[in-house]
Amino acid sequence: MKQVTISTPFITLIVIDYGARIQKLLVKDKFGKSTNVVVGFDNATMYLNDTSCLGASIGRYAGRISNGSFELDRETFNLDENSGVHLHGGKEGFHKKYWKFESVDYGKEPQVTLSYFSKHLEEGYPGNLKTFVTYKLKNNALYINYQAETDRTTVVNLTNHSYFKLDNSNSISDYLLQLNCPDYLETYENLLPTGKLLPVRGTSNNFLESKSIANKRLDTTFAVGLNDEVIAKLASKKSGISMEVTTNQRGVVVYTPLHFPGICFETQNFPDAPNLKNFPSSILKPDQKYSNQSKFEFDLI
Repeated sequence: MKQVTISTPFITLIVIDYGARIQKLLVKDKFGKSTNVVVGFDNATMYLNDTSCLGASIGRYAGRISNGSFELDRETFNLDENSGVHLHGGKEGFHKKYWKFESVDYGKEPQVTLSYFSKHLEEGYPGNLKTFVTYKLKNNALYINYQAETDRTTVVNLTNHSYFKLDNSNSISDYLLQLNCPDYLETYENLLPTGKLLPVRGTSNNFLESKSIANKRLDTTFAVGLNDEVIAKLASKKSGISMEVTTNQRGVVVYTPLHFPGICFETQNFPDAPNLKNFPSSILKPDQKYSNQSKFEFDLI
């Protein structure tokens, strides 16, 4: 397993080739102490048995697809499913693949680019898909840019699955969270979307104003406000570290797991978009380029 480290005076990033994962992301807290703000393993081989997609690049389709299938150009493509739900690209999604380190730049704005080639009908998806992810550091911000090209019409939805943890406590309940997202996706019990967007106001999903996460459990897709550059803010009073998230995607899945402290901001298209025509299109054609651009900027409160 290969590993690359890049850094600026403010931030250090360690990436591994398995799943193109963020292994560590080190920033300084209010005491000047270097703090790893993502959940991960010190021993990279531990990721081989990881079931939580820690720090991983997710594809070919992040999130859920209903009925284990979708129709494209009048042809049905069958996918791996569990009780009718296809999740995160299937049994051997991109997070379980070895990506290739394409380039590393250790300059003023250091960056590392990895690639993965997904063959036609891998996990049931049509088209040979060439995928790239570039992690770039600029001052105190991490930029993540996913790009993809296909030789046949397909569906694509890529994201990074890092769990952020801004201090060394055993809980994120005291973290302050703000989501500039006016609506969220209504879902069935199996978390597949119904196709409806509901306003967050008047619900427990209302984080339009900054407030503590408390005991709120989230596994929720929020619709990004079109006029808000910063879609999410997270802060820990204990470490003094704050984080702002920006993206060009229409949605963000905010996920807090039950079995360890951390919170994901999976910037992406809506789940099950291939089967819900009123959702933003996830279709990628041979003459197009897919691009998911997100930024995670750190500061002190």
